[in-house]
Amino acid sequence: MTAVADAQVAERVRKLVHAMAPDPQASTGDTQRLIEDMGFDSLRLMELTVVLERSFGLPRYKPEQLVGVRRVGEVITLVTAALAAGDQS
Repeated sequence: MTAVADAQVAERVRKLVHAMAPDPQASTGDTQRLIEDMGFDSLRLMELTVVLERSFGLPRYKPEQLVGVRRVGEVITLVTAALAAGDQS
């Protein structure tokens, strides 16, 4: 993926995270914590995962892939890496 494509993916992820955030006033900066700063709970995080998978045409994430994903920037990294891996196959 190119830097421009990565930036476009990052922006789309931020918009989706913001749209799904329980707190509509929350910032979607890359360092924002999904649970503590944006109000996500476990159900809303599962819903976000499904929305990201569908929006980007990704295979289902395994639970172990999602461990440690706590901030917006980490969500962007997860999606970008999955898209890059899909380009390789």
